[in-house]
Amino acid sequence: MNLGALFYEALSLNNLNVFLLLTIPHGIFEIPGLIIAGSAGFKIPYELLKFALGKKKEMIAEEDAKEFFKLVGLSILLIFIAAVIESKITLKLAEQL
Repeated sequence: MNLGALFYEALSLNNLNVFLLLTIPHGIFEIPGLIIAGSAGFKIPYELLKFALGKKKEMIAEEDAKEFFKLVGLSILLIFIAAVIESKITLKLAEQL
């Protein structure tokens, strides 16, 4: 919601370049990180539902757990990279603008 309000304000003030310059560098990593985190959050309930419906023999197989932890690790890494970019690069860009 805040991002949408800032985008609207940037359009009305003809500062779209500034808006993009301050959001895209970390957004490239942050948005996929959040999407992957969301998919990881649905992984375990999905596997439990398949077990409850009788479509799986094991509640959570080892490969399901490995895939879950890979998704979690990847999302943490991407969000951490985005945080570093936002705190170092975006801050310096904002100060110069």
